[in-house]
Amino acid sequence: MDYGLGNVQAFANIYRRLGIPAEPVRTSVELAVADRLILPGVGAFDWAMERLEGSGMLDMLNRRVLDDRVPVLGVCVGMQMMARRSEEGVRAGLGWIAADVLRFDTSGFTQRTHLPHMGWNDVIPVDQGSIFQGLAAPRYYFLHSYFVRPDETADVLARTTYEVTFASALMHNNIVATQFHPEKSHDWGVRLLQNFAEVDLC
Repeated sequence: MDYGLGNVQAFANIYRRLGIPAEPVRTSVELAVADRLILPGVGAFDWAMERLEGSGMLDMLNRRVLDDRVPVLGVCVGMQMMARRSEEGVRAGLGWIAADVLRFDTSGFTQRTHLPHMGWNDVIPVDQGSIFQGLAAPRYYFLHSYFVRPDETADVLARTTYEVTFASALMHNNIVATQFHPEKSHDWGVRLLQNFAEVDLC
């Protein structure tokens, strides 16, 4: 989804190399015929929600995800937007997943640890299926100061530790999300994006 945030071209380039058809979606008409969706996001939560609402695609997006059960992958702030709310802003999130977005509590951080959480880190899948199929000891690139806390542990697909352990990937029905950037994560990210395109998530 190209609503003005996120490196849409990076995703398109990866899928082109994989030989998997992928197109930027900029209108509700294009969104209505997509069979899988990626919701990228960077920057502040409220700004991302404002851009999405202003794109004219929000109603169709909700219909495709919630009614048609089209598989969707949220990335970074795109993952956070799927929650109910964020401590970073005042706007409501999409509410697709029963979760809230919290800022890391830095009071217990060591001198070597600071925000944002930036760079490579281990991602520990809850199981090796779904988008982590065929990935052993994956590492991904992160850039964030907030994390998603789901109400249900069953929605946690992977965990990462940065002073505290948090959900670095979620899955709820046809909705999957990663706090990290697969499009910036070399072979691990390419395989994850390939899995999202090919694995049955419903």
